[in-house]
Amino acid sequence: MDKILIKGGNELKGEVNISGSKNSVLSILAATLLTDDECVIKNVPDLKDISTMCDILYSLGIKAEHDKDFITTKRLSKSKYVAPYDLVRQMRASICVLGPLLAKLGKAEVSLPGGCVIGPRPIDLHLKGLRALGADIDLSHGYIKAKCDKLKGAKVYLKGPFGSSVLGTANVMMAAVLAEGKTIIENAACEPEIVDLAKFLIKMGADIKGYGTYRIKIKGKKKLKGVEYNIIPDRIEAGTYMIAGAITNGKIKLLNCNVSHLGSVIDKLSKIGVGIETDTKGVLVFKKKDKLSSIDLVTSSYPGFPTDMQAQMMALMSVAEGTSVITERIYPERFLHISELNRMGADITLEGNSSIIRGVSKLSGAQVMASDLRASAALILAGLVAKGETIISRIYHLDRGYQDLEKKLSLLGADIKRIK
Repeated sequence: MDKILIKGGNELKGEVNISGSKNSVLSILAATLLTDDECVIKNVPDLKDISTMCDILYSLGIKAEHDKDFITTKRLSKSKYVAPYDLVRQMRASICVLGPLLAKLGKAEVSLPGGCVIGPRPIDLHLKGLRALGADIDLSHGYIKAKCDKLKGAKVYLKGPFGSSVLGTANVMMAAVLAEGKTIIENAACEPEIVDLAKFLIKMGADIKGYGTYRIKIKGKKKLKGVEYNIIPDRIEAGTYMIAGAITNGKIKLLNCNVSHLGSVIDKLSKIGVGIETDTKGVLVFKKKDKLSSIDLVTSSYPGFPTDMQAQMMALMSVAEGTSVITERIYPERFLHISELNRMGADITLEGNSSIIRGVSKLSGAQVMASDLRASAALILAGLVAKGETIISRIYHLDRGYQDLEKKLSLLGADIKRIK
């Protein structure tokens, strides 16, 4: 199993190109199940999760060929509706094939999904929404078994105990575009990835209004067509490189970056002393003062601070001045990276769903283990500034969400390499 070796202390400088959004690609690939026509998806990152979704599509009768930064999908069979456990268990986003299968074929059998170990993530909102559209759903033997004569538009309320569900909104939206009549999704997720999915569906011929707000209106169509579509930049990858520049006292310019998707991250980084300048080409990140300030923040649904940036921000706050508090409202158990950061000399304690980070003067290299995708990124960031060598194991998580991370960081001046 591969590992990452980092010798910390280098200031990062230069330009880095931000890849296409992983989360957008995954739901949009699932949406290609809604048409018999060929689709071409552009600006696609080369990631393990993407190849897994392509394998899932193939098991469902769709051939998805990944060439450079685009994927071409083409239907081979119209009758396959079972998404197997061996594939679905590998990532959470695979649940997104449920809605399109049900809408297109009238039946679906999808294994209960897996993914990162960041606490329980129930799919009750997905099932609630699809049942509201007329689906008959049964959970048995580890599978979601759904069927319907014809989905019918309805009013669907998707607010959960931790906010709106992004994947739940995606699933219901994809099912509703082929349902009879009008569907209204209340408390819909507003994330840029939902907007991207809606624009893709509209280009296919769907009638969707209100995307990007808490109320989405959909008028069902009988058929959708194949299209070409360009994926938005990955805002979480962008945020991670912004913190890489800040934590190393470097100066990094992010290219192919949508600033409007990074409002909460830019706001928090600016408040603690990170310099951020934007222009038509991208975002320049640099450290304005010698010691960054502490801050309190709470993760929440978009446009709030993203839970997928929580671990990276914690790594940065571990070397800031003063005491910071990070409260996790989306996945209250997403704190497995705390013990590993503490192994590197951080001073972090957990109280309920809040972490108390007391800034230290320096971190020291150590052998650490990644628990999930964003925790992996946090340990990489800590290793960039730590004194000595850091070895990070179980980095297969990184390959699920960051394309060529060690290569991009090396080009910026980091002393980092992958050990086979």
